Formats: sequence, C-alpha cells, structure tokens
Amino acid sequence: MRISRKRRPKQQDSGKKFQCNYGIKVPEVLVLDEDGSSLGVMETIKAIKLAEEKEMDLVEINPKASPPVAKIADFGQWQYQQEKVLRIKKAHQKLTKIKGVRLSLRIGQSDLEIRKKHTMDFLDEGHKVKIEVILKGRENQHANLAVDALKNFIAEIEKTQVIRYDQEIERQGRSITATIARV
Repeated sequence: MRISRKRRPKQQDSGKKFQCNYGIKVPEVLVLDEDGSSLGVMETIKAIKLAEEKEMDLVEINPKASPPVAKIADFGQWQYQQEKVLRIKKAHQKLTKIKGVRLSLRIGQSDLEIRKKHTMDFLDEGHKVKIEVILKGRENQHANLAVDALKNFIAEIEKTQVIRYDQEIERQGRSITATIARV
C-alpha cells in the first residue's frame, strides 16, 4: 500500500457552533417565536419547555447579546439554512491574487507593450500586480535607472486606468519592486 506524505490543507470549520436546548448554559434568554416575533425574556428552562410543547428546539442564535437571543425553531432545518447562507457567501466572494510582471533595463519596446497589456488584463480581472525590475551585474550600481523605468511603466498604465499603490517603489536585494491595484 502506498503512503501519501503530501501535506493537505486542514478542513475549514463551517463557522459558528450553535447551542441547542439543554446545551444553552445561561440562566435567561430573550426568546423569539418561529415567525421571529419576540416572546420576551424568560428563564432558559421555561423557554425549552415552551419549545418542546411546540415540538421544536430552542436554538441560541446570538450568544453575545445581553441577554442572549434564542429562537424556537427546528434545529436541523435552521442549521441547514445557516450553512446555505455560508455557501452562497463563499460562492460570491472574489479572491484577489498577486500577479507578477518582470521588466529589465534592456527590455525592448515591443516586449514592454506586451507586459503592459498583461498588466492591464490582470488589473481588469481585479488582481493586484507586482511589477519587478531585476538588476544583473553592473546594473546594480545604476538602480536609479531601474526606478525611472518602473515609474515610466506605471505612468503608461495610469494613462488608461486609475490605480493605487499597495506597495511603493522600493529596492529588495537585486530587484526593485512595486505593487499596484485598481481603485
């Protein structure tokens, strides 16, 4: 049998853990009916008995409130609805990535245009772009030329799009970098 030694990401927790019925430890709760109307503040035991009379559960929906808020509902159905809301939120969120574009001091004009086009595409997709000028050999002593090249490249992009700096132009070892994003 083959043993897999790959590191796998840990399973994400589905969110909050809600207390139900006798798992609610506070002495008093603000009780809401099935339709959301308030029944007032009651002792937890009385609220549980009321929920059991209606053949439902008492679910703690806001434990941080003073007093905590609990609702009379079917726990399984209520938990399913909460998970459904989380799935919808996750589906609608947009993850931004940092895309990289590398330049050099001796880059040709046509290559510069291609890099500019790629940068514009990345910004249109909503990603951040890390622009990097790598210095090789003797170029290390002329870092000011690399900074000028980077500023000129960013100025060309600013002619067509409004951008903001996430990271200002700075030297990091053999490279000069800046990170930009769309406003």
